[in-house]
Amino acid sequence: MKNKYLFKASLFLALVLASCTPSTPISEAAGAPFLLVTSAPNASPTPTPFQPSLATPTQPPLVLSNSNTIPQASILASATPLASPTPTTPVEQLFPTQAAPPAQVVVNTPLPLQPISNTETINFLLIGSDRRPDGTSHRTDTLLIAIVWYKEGQVSLISIPRDTWLYIPDVGMDRINTAYQYGEFSGYPGGGTTLLKDTIFQNFGIRIDYTAMVEFDGFRRIVDTLGGIDVPIACPYTDWRLISPELDQNNEDNWWLYTVGPGQVHMDGDLALWYARSRSKSSDFDRGRRQQEVIRTIFQKALQTDTFSKIPQLYSDFSSTVLTDMGLTDMLSLAPYAVNFTNANIRSYYIRPPYVQPWTTPGGAAVLLPQDSLNQLLIEATTLSDFAATRKTITIEVVNGSNFETMETLAASRLNYAGYETTLGTVENHNYGTTVLVDHTTSQDVNQRQAILNVLGTPSVNILSIPDPNSKVQYHLIIGADYQACFRPEELSH
Repeated sequence: MKNKYLFKASLFLALVLASCTPSTPISEAAGAPFLLVTSAPNASPTPTPFQPSLATPTQPPLVLSNSNTIPQASILASATPLASPTPTTPVEQLFPTQAAPPAQVVVNTPLPLQPISNTETINFLLIGSDRRPDGTSHRTDTLLIAIVWYKEGQVSLISIPRDTWLYIPDVGMDRINTAYQYGEFSGYPGGGTTLLKDTIFQNFGIRIDYTAMVEFDGFRRIVDTLGGIDVPIACPYTDWRLISPELDQNNEDNWWLYTVGPGQVHMDGDLALWYARSRSKSSDFDRGRRQQEVIRTIFQKALQTDTFSKIPQLYSDFSSTVLTDMGLTDMLSLAPYAVNFTNANIRSYYIRPPYVQPWTTPGGAAVLLPQDSLNQLLIEATTLSDFAATRKTITIEVVNGSNFETMETLAASRLNYAGYETTLGTVENHNYGTTVLVDHTTSQDVNQRQAILNVLGTPSVNILSIPDPNSKVQYHLIIGADYQACFRPEELSH
């Protein structure tokens, strides 16, 4: 029973921790080594760094339409971002240089969409907040949906960029990261979290069962309580970091360029927060990827049985730092399904180009406009995957035959992203120049082997056929010096 309680509490911990990743708080001074942050005319309450645009059309490049088989991914209109929760901007003000708006632009209030996730899931919305000390502001620049098929043991994570341009009920068109504030300060029934739930349901058709809002101070404490986390970083990442947490973040001399990876990096709460939060030298899209790296790591960390002794302190941390509508009874309700989950359970999805495209509103705000292709991404993310269920039955033991430390954990993580369950082993010889894949299956399926090689991205792998019906794993993978660790998770099929 202890392990079951640990699993459910730990699963919830894993889901909420990585949501605490608000934008960089430091203001930009002249000569400081940071992106300039300014507010566009009539911009939303959260200033937005203007990223290089792929295109800046004067009207929405694509319009989504309802499908007979799946709900619309998003319903678009073009309106100046609202400074306060007021009715949608009149049609004649949307396009002042035109007699009428383009025919494809939706100007009527969209109707709610049908759910695209079924009742066999529990859906979480994880919110990263930078609530001010006086409690007057909640910027929700991190939004992550976690869809959990608890019986089948599958999880889909969907990262939503803060500048996604959506219809907010009772408000109109605006960035999704403004919905919470509108809900809190306009008297919306249920407040900010309910308006966020309704916004996601209306635009994406995804039912949200529970929300969890985490502040970054609590994130640090909880990760430290876990004893830190070991994050497999396949590609090195460099960004500005405060030299020491207690230093004044508004003094540019207190910052330095800091690099982590490649390799498995042990992170305390401060380093984990920096890695999942920073974006001065990257983008919101890359930040979403790193946030999911952290949450996947915490998920595996939380499943370790030695975490049980820390549950009382973690639960105490939850009470003071996590705002959630999920109670302890809810957490315990999924305990019997703990055995269904492995390190191959999580599918990662990122709303990014080409699913959204940069666009400048008539009011001058730089936002991300959903495209038709977003429908397909959401369909895949919210559908139970037979493909993932099949790959989950294949176990690959990964060992490091190279001289680069922790290379086996990077390769194992890569395989996990693609849906393969992995274990780690050891080998005495660390002089393998070429990676080796040993096939112990009785079928010796060439296509199955090729699928593994495609994930690894290493064409020069040596293949050894050693059928063994008594082997506990289907494949042994020996990482050689030729293995290139860096990869893009969004490009892997799962």
